Amino acid sequence: MKKWFTVLFAGMLILLGGCNVINEAKNTVTYIDQAIEFINTATDFANDAPPLAKRAVEDTQAATELETMLLDMKNEIEEFNSLQAPEIAADLHQQIVDNNTVVLNGINLYLESIEDGKLDPAILENTEIFQTINDMSGLINELKKLGN
Repeated sequence: MKKWFTVLFAGMLILLGGCNVINEAKNTVTYIDQAIEFINTATDFANDAPPLAKRAVEDTQAATELETMLLDMKNEIEEFNSLQAPEIAADLHQQIVDNNTVVLNGINLYLESIEDGKLDPAILENTEIFQTINDMSGLINELKKLGN
């Protein structure tokens, strides 16, 4: 009876250990997908915001669209930053979060200028927002390597 119980217990431990490995792999793949999607969203933002900012100086509808775009990106960043990265991707996650801090600072600066009525597209051009986002897009290849 003791042998049977020991074998059953050992089998359960093996199954539970295997489940943990499977869950970790699934979490890693999910995180990688979320990170790549976030970087693609940020890249789209970096492409769309500058021309909209130039139009927003003279067009109130474009100014409203720009403010919405900035707030949406800010929310995307905050949502991404709150993700719990798997251990294998912790360093990459921290790099993205650090870059996001730079982008958030630029977004907040531009939102303040909108609120103050001093809409100036040069503010967006002079911040590090777009260079930082371009730097982040280089992380996509590293994220894909983790998935393999």
